[in-house]
Amino acid sequence: MASVDETKAHEQMVRELRAMIGRAVETNGGSTIALKPAHRLPFHWPPHPVSYSYHVLASDWKGKANFEAYGDTFEVDVAKTPHGVFGRCDELWHEDRGETVGQMLQHLRDSSEPILQRQVQINRALEKPGRYNGHLRDLPPIDLIKLLYSENRDIANEARTEIEKHASSRVFFSALVEIVNDQRHPNRRSAQWCVLDIFEDLPSFAATPDDEEEAVDAMRNLIWDAEDDYARTIYKAGVVLGGHIPYVYGGPTLLDCLKAPSRIGRRSAIHGLFHVVEWIPDMRDRVVAALLDCAAADPEPQLKDFATLMADDIATGAADHVQEPIFSDEP
Repeated sequence: MASVDETKAHEQMVRELRAMIGRAVETNGGSTIALKPAHRLPFHWPPHPVSYSYHVLASDWKGKANFEAYGDTFEVDVAKTPHGVFGRCDELWHEDRGETVGQMLQHLRDSSEPILQRQVQINRALEKPGRYNGHLRDLPPIDLIKLLYSENRDIANEARTEIEKHASSRVFFSALVEIVNDQRHPNRRSAQWCVLDIFEDLPSFAATPDDEEEAVDAMRNLIWDAEDDYARTIYKAGVVLGGHIPYVYGGPTLLDCLKAPSRIGRRSAIHGLFHVVEWIPDMRDRVVAALLDCAAADPEPQLKDFATLMADDIATGAADHVQEPIFSDEP
């Protein structure tokens, strides 16, 4: 059980998160409609040092120069060689070359844009000006939570990784549940996807059975009222419930979600139940019967077919399942 001080810290983090969500809604003109996030593009830095390809020696780095970007000045070591002028910026872990010092500096500035943009995006998610030039591992818990909402999904993914490293601290749990319950922040879908990925190992973050039930209720509500499946978040919720916590919670929750008002939620539940039976074969007959009832009653023709075919796959012990349908009006 959490101490009084720990409980206060968790409550404070939730209050700060809610305040941040409120500011994001205000910035978005008051709209609470979820935005469709871009695909995650993994970030790799630094690039291969160009000086290595030209065998520039340590003794060649004799000059100094600098360039400016985003209001900051970056110091550059300069090497003049028969192969051109090379520049190395240790702060950005990056090099470039040109025929003159001026051209090299312009190339270095331009080719540094990916790391500079990432640093700006981190601070934007933290509601701060300028660039963040530290390591995410040094950020306090509330800042890692904020980064899950970054418009750059790779930044959000890096924050997710850092949060997972501190699962045993339990400090993040209440804020993570708050994110799953979020119905206001424009970037909530990618943040929720990250939390659902974290909740694949729910017992590491939930200190008590009551905590686990709270997280499951949040996932159930996410499925129940889903208006979209941006970032495959609703699909992911069904996977977590059915494939990672099926025994006590997942199976009954997904069976209940077959009656969800959201067709996207029902689709997620139909799929998730396949994974429930993978883990709990004794539930096969119950799940098949429920899917056939769903097929008979569902008003959505594509889901009628999906539930019927999924029931057949489960009943016959198929190694894989039918592909889920995509609705014609899904963006």
